[in-house]
Amino acid sequence: MSKEKKIKVAVQMDKLNKINKYTDSTLALIKEAIKRKFSVFIYNVDNLYLENNELKAIANKVLSINIQKEKFLTLDTAHVINLKSFEFVLIRQDPPFNMEYITATYLLERLPKSCMILNKPNSIRDCPEKLFVMDFFNLMPPTLISKQKSNIIKFVKKFKKVVIKPIYGNGGTNIFYLNEKDPNLNTIIDSLISETEHVIVQKFIKNVKKGDKRILLINGLPVGAVNRIPVNNEIRANLHIGGKAKKTNLTKREKFICNQIKSKLRERGLFFTGIDVIDGYLTEINVTSPTCIREIDTLNKVNISYIYWEEALQLRNHRANLSPS
Repeated sequence: MSKEKKIKVAVQMDKLNKINKYTDSTLALIKEAIKRKFSVFIYNVDNLYLENNELKAIANKVLSINIQKEKFLTLDTAHVINLKSFEFVLIRQDPPFNMEYITATYLLERLPKSCMILNKPNSIRDCPEKLFVMDFFNLMPPTLISKQKSNIIKFVKKFKKVVIKPIYGNGGTNIFYLNEKDPNLNTIIDSLISETEHVIVQKFIKNVKKGDKRILLINGLPVGAVNRIPVNNEIRANLHIGGKAKKTNLTKREKFICNQIKSKLRERGLFFTGIDVIDGYLTEINVTSPTCIREIDTLNKVNISYIYWEEALQLRNHRANLSPS
């Protein structure tokens, strides 16, 4: 009897020296894949290339993972892999949304349909976090996207207190709370609009002090959530800048939001997403490399990565059955 073919997984991720091994969601997904005896290879965008119209990467096979060790991944020697031979490719590098990021999505689109890319590259490219969410503006707080200073000041005067941030930023960088009497109002606006991007301005939700909830969805369905509480009068609740992770359940409103966005996530091939909800308002839909798997697992005694791979395999089998033989 021939041995069953091992499933091959390639993970496009950040460089290992840039991640927190204790909280990194990508490592959680890799750990579950290794547990399932998948062959897992990792690479970063710099090592992705197209040669003779075949997409390749210089990658390392993951031999073992143990986050308790200083060298938490045991890796084989780097060598060239041909991505068309892989069943799954995971896009897991963090934004920013820049030309390197966009180029990688164009390259990955060249892979055959037999290779399932999670999430779908053109949908990642076409659905930036702070723009895609505008498809559901009726679920959001009042929001302005602009580079016009007069527009922004008018919005601030209307709503008195706002949050302003770059449209392609991530991780809580350059997010400012402004009120109409702020002495630094003009300076902050000038600084942000001097960059090449538009900015996003939203009415400040005072109940952010009660938490900014991250809800993870797999194939459009919620599988877990964590409430991130800002500390020390901070308006940002990002965990890596000091926000506290608290156990939580979904409210009726949050379940409604998840149900409203489900169909579009599935249509777009956005298999794994993370939405942010503050006081019942949808503020972002994270599509590139959603985080908080570890925090949700720890607080709720669940295994999001197990659900991820179960659903990914089921979806792949479903697609294979639909394909003409």
